[in-house]
Amino acid sequence: MTDATADAPAEDEGTPPKKGSKLPLLIGLVLALAGGGGGFLAAWSGLLPFGGGHAPSEAGDGDSGHGDGHGSDPPLPMPDTNVAFVELPPLTISMGTMANLHHLRFRASLEVPPQYAAEVETLSPRVIDVLNSYLRALRPEDIEAPGALIRLRSQMLRRLQMVAGEDRVRDLLVLEFVLN
Repeated sequence: MTDATADAPAEDEGTPPKKGSKLPLLIGLVLALAGGGGGFLAAWSGLLPFGGGHAPSEAGDGDSGHGDGHGSDPPLPMPDTNVAFVELPPLTISMGTMANLHHLRFRASLEVPPQYAAEVETLSPRVIDVLNSYLRALRPEDIEAPGALIRLRSQMLRRLQMVAGEDRVRDLLVLEFVLN
């Protein structure tokens, strides 16, 4: 026999192979089940903004809290009808370098309280200037990114509220947003 074959089996013959402990696996499984159950309970009871919507009903009125008593969800509240809309003229903005020129067509409307509609209308040149400046600074990649419209809309709304007044402009409604 050679020395290499004589040394190798001597270590493995008398001792069984070492098994790993299953304790970390069991702890991980128990924690995963507890976390999943807790998350389900939080969503089902209405503690989270999504989920089953089986939140406990208000106590004391005797109603089951389900609207018409047939197990349907309660009706959604009506939006505020005490608003006015200020239509902005359509904008066409050239974007990108001359090699890959893109155009953005943008049209929007501002939701304002009725008593401030005329005042916001007189500020429309400043509003157009702010929107034009912001949109010109964007790259086509900024617009094509997932969820870009939500981010851009919030940025534009914040800028419009700074120009017209925070209590003057409630919301920015994007009517057309096309990159071609």
